[in-house]
Amino acid sequence: MNHSVSRRSFMQTLGLSAASVPLWLNLQSLGFASSSGRKQRLVIIFSPNGVVRDRFWPDHEGDEASFASMDLKPILSPLAPFKDKTLVLKGVCDKIKGDGDNHMRGIGCLLTGVELFPGNIQGGSDTPAGWATGLSIDQEIKRYLQSRPESETRFGSLEFGVSVPDRADTWTRMVYAGGNKPIAPISDPYTMFNKLYGQMKDRESLNSVLDDLQEDLKKLKEVVSSEDAKLLEEHATLIRETEQELRSSNDNVLNHAVPELEPGVRNDNENMPRISKMQIDLMVNSFIGDFTRIATLQFTNSVGQAKMKWLGVEEGHHELSHEPNSNEAAQEKLTKINTWYCEQIAYLAKRLAETPEPNGEGSMLDNTTIIWTNELGEGNSHTLNDIPFVMVGGGLNFKMGRSLRLPKISHNRLLMSIAHGMGHHIERFGNPDYCGDGPLVLS
Repeated sequence: MNHSVSRRSFMQTLGLSAASVPLWLNLQSLGFASSSGRKQRLVIIFSPNGVVRDRFWPDHEGDEASFASMDLKPILSPLAPFKDKTLVLKGVCDKIKGDGDNHMRGIGCLLTGVELFPGNIQGGSDTPAGWATGLSIDQEIKRYLQSRPESETRFGSLEFGVSVPDRADTWTRMVYAGGNKPIAPISDPYTMFNKLYGQMKDRESLNSVLDDLQEDLKKLKEVVSSEDAKLLEEHATLIRETEQELRSSNDNVLNHAVPELEPGVRNDNENMPRISKMQIDLMVNSFIGDFTRIATLQFTNSVGQAKMKWLGVEEGHHELSHEPNSNEAAQEKLTKINTWYCEQIAYLAKRLAETPEPNGEGSMLDNTTIIWTNELGEGNSHTLNDIPFVMVGGGLNFKMGRSLRLPKISHNRLLMSIAHGMGHHIERFGNPDYCGDGPLVLS
């Protein structure tokens, strides 16, 4: 049923402004979104310093049949259980020029597809640079989804991090709300937990307020005109609908399996595996609650120097990535590091595959696409060619179970394809000079 009175006008009629209403009375802040239709989700995951080419890329281009029969290279081997849901793209290039070194432009232009501002952050021997001059594709899609009632969610997007440094500079940010507006990822799972669930304890108070409003409306109806009484009845109907939303949403929003975080885990290098698992579990729970349909997960930062001692690697990641390809020991260690990152992608895919959609339409992986990418194609050459893009899942309706070799296309075109896959049919994104013939056809 359509009603002429919105919840906002309902509050205003009762003399309640947004400032006077407790935060927990904002129903959307509890995660309510339309339960109808397919819930497409997008996750973008970043790991730094390029890849080991001959241990990452499939040997040749493959359609479904040939890709299914070929063995994945060691780094991608954790995705073997999801080969039919995996798409590997080689030949995607970051062609954005301008200020900053390749590490800086690699991460700052990765999701924005546009140049960096001039600035005072010095990188390598190149010119210094500042923040990106435009918003990132995840935020562009977020804006689109949040403008539509059927896909509007509590947060719109969530930005997770693992071992991202506290400092704020061009190497540490890949998500932008707009030009000169970087968004910091949340690297502390306890902080993310409080963001997701800190208001749930107020549910009983919310129900109490709704009860009081019902009583107040009954009293008002006795002293107002018939026209005003009709208006109050519409208000009462809205309250009843709100109560129904609370009851019907208990299972998948308020009473879903809220994780119990292991207490006292320090947010440091040695605890990266534990922090990663905690963050991924929180992300999955945020999808179950429909708190968001867009998420990013940033592991460390461009020029990240994580020391993965749990893998037997004592050196920093960036330090190792500068070693020549002829250094077999360094190649082995880099392979271990990148394989560990791929294991995190596989763990997220497994969690999503094991989680059924609330409406019974398959698993969450069927409706979610994970995109794993990097700021460089290779660490020692600092190339911005062959930026790795590995996709897992069915959220974008792309044709999966393939390995494609593309003719050095601009990554702007891929960013446009991602938006189109989410239903947002933009004609260009980032620097229009690199949008070429429009989005790639990957369906």
